[in-house]
Amino acid sequence: MPTWGDILQELFEPATANPSVQPDFDGVRRKYITELHAMTGRDTILYYTDWMGASGKPGTSIELGDMQGIMEVNKGLRGPGLDLILHSPGGSAEATASIVRYLRTKFTDIRVFVPLAAMSAATMWALAGDQIVMGKHSQLGPIDPQMLTSDGQYHPASSILKQFERAKAEISDKPSLLGAWVPILQGYGPSLLQECERAELLAQNLVEQWLASYMLRADGDREAKAKAMSKWFSEYGANQSHALGIDRTQARDRGVIVVDLETDQSLQDAVLSVHHATILTFSGSASKIVENHCGRAWVQSVQQVVLQAPGAVLGEAPMPANAPTDDPSPSELTAQP
Repeated sequence: MPTWGDILQELFEPATANPSVQPDFDGVRRKYITELHAMTGRDTILYYTDWMGASGKPGTSIELGDMQGIMEVNKGLRGPGLDLILHSPGGSAEATASIVRYLRTKFTDIRVFVPLAAMSAATMWALAGDQIVMGKHSQLGPIDPQMLTSDGQYHPASSILKQFERAKAEISDKPSLLGAWVPILQGYGPSLLQECERAELLAQNLVEQWLASYMLRADGDREAKAKAMSKWFSEYGANQSHALGIDRTQARDRGVIVVDLETDQSLQDAVLSVHHATILTFSGSASKIVENHCGRAWVQSVQQVVLQAPGAVLGEAPMPANAPTDDPSPSELTAQP
């Protein structure tokens, strides 16, 4: 298997002979995606963002605008099976729901590869698959919603609700504590508590529905199991931290259908080669890449969003704001997790 260093050498080796030659990040990445597809025979889509990069690029979360990219890379795919290679910090639960709904109109069997990490709403997306393929180093994450408060920071919805209940109890027991609680409670806003409750319910209900409909559909006790699994993934207290990874053993213990990436050495090599090549692509301006095995891609960079048709050079033409599509546009959803 080519390591990260091997692929880095592959990218820069031509420049040692000719300094004017630029590394072909797109060509190398595309080569490994094509090789993976040739091995599995399944339609393959890559969804990667540069959320672990040190540069702090914007636009790495799952958002409704990603639907344009998902529709673009679905063009020409045959189904019914899809391999989705996913690397994301999460983002909007509503946008994730739109993407899942769309993909499920195209594919009846979705295998989700998590070469490194799919967190928060990306975990929700992974749990909408029929199975998840993870390595020893791979991780999912809790799906408890994070709320933007008046201090400009994100806080767990569960923590906000529990803190409010604690404030009520303490003030009721000892009214003199009101003055100490006022600065904290002032930051809540008139609708924050309702938004917290709604966001928690949304994340849990979506995952419960997807598990029962797809991953657990052959299980006679699928509804009860789906409810218990979604509850565990969404409980802030059970997982201690929104950023704390959930490895494959923990996920499997909760009932998630997880396949070990190491079971098939050739498949592991192919998937990790795609991962390394894509991560190296982020050394440029790209912050998000959605691409299929045919070479059709939708790339978000710091400057613009670009489309790439098979055989074209990535980044040649910006995507027009009203780019035509054969598929209907998704409805607007505004709530944030």
